[in-house]
Amino acid sequence: MTTQLDHQRSTRPVSSGTATTSADTTASNTSAQQSRHSGAITTRRHGLRYWGVMVLLGGLSIFFTAGILSYDNPMPFGSDGYWLIARMRVETVVVIGVVVFCQAMATVSFQTATNNRIITPSIMGFESLYVAIQTGAVFFFGIAGITLVTGLPQFLMQAGAMVLFATILYSWLLSGRFSNIHIMLLVGVVIGGGLGSLSTFMQRVLTPSEFDVLTARLFGNIGNARGEYLPYAIPIALAAAGVLWWRARRLNVIALGRDTADNLGVDHKREVLIILALVSVLMAMSTSLVGPMTFLGFLVATLAYQFADTYSHRMLFPMAMLIGYTVLAGAYFIMRNIFYAQGAVTLIIELIGGIVFLIVLMRKGRL
Repeated sequence: MTTQLDHQRSTRPVSSGTATTSADTTASNTSAQQSRHSGAITTRRHGLRYWGVMVLLGGLSIFFTAGILSYDNPMPFGSDGYWLIARMRVETVVVIGVVVFCQAMATVSFQTATNNRIITPSIMGFESLYVAIQTGAVFFFGIAGITLVTGLPQFLMQAGAMVLFATILYSWLLSGRFSNIHIMLLVGVVIGGGLGSLSTFMQRVLTPSEFDVLTARLFGNIGNARGEYLPYAIPIALAAAGVLWWRARRLNVIALGRDTADNLGVDHKREVLIILALVSVLMAMSTSLVGPMTFLGFLVATLAYQFADTYSHRMLFPMAMLIGYTVLAGAYFIMRNIFYAQGAVTLIIELIGGIVFLIVLMRKGRL
């Protein structure tokens, strides 16, 4: 009798509680696997945050644009005189948009290609070359030399010189026996420093009046841009940025590093050369249009990384452009209409960008 009961107990199926626990474990594992994402937007909260920031930036951009066009307009709203003055101010808005567009696309792409979120395209000597060209014109031809570097042909020549300089540097250092991007960056720093020293030497022997005229050209200023430049700068910038947008998925792979990109079948060296060439075109357009803006690109890219929090360049680019437009248009509106110091816009951008640069540099290990 006892033996028969023991046999029945040993052959009894697993209890319902154990079966339920096993089913719950399986269900939870399945749910955890289903909740994992590898896309650009990982969670619903992440998506709401991204689009919320985009909507907020869009609202601020519209507000500052309306302020630039309408604030302190002496004519009644809706009158012919009002729209005439507003159309005159549209050029300023377009210049701000072009500069931010070029700086945002160029900086994010450059940092992806170099796999470093600290350095910017300015490290390659673009702005030093611009300063050397402007200073050399005044040094050799006096105050009249400013007219030699002002005008559409001169604008195109300056931009072409910057692109040629960058292309030679990239192709030489990335295609030679060294083929090291760090050596390329180091050479760019040295060349930029050399051009800066040469410019400083020439500036020291200028007369006070010549130096005063030159200084106004060496600070990035929205007022430096001229309307006749825009029909040429806009298509060139759109073409270069369009290629970067089309190759955004390759940029996502390049951001993983050289070894990973090569293992995934992407020619890392070729892609980096293409990216840097397009970056040089964008930076040449921005610098030739308004002058040097060292920290604008860094500020825009850093804030875009923080707010977007994604690897997708097709989501980083719009965020960076909206942040840049909000910052630059807001600074221009405030400094021009409240403090009446239009030329100080770049100084404010440089100050804020420099502070953010130091903060990021101190927190490098946490980027």
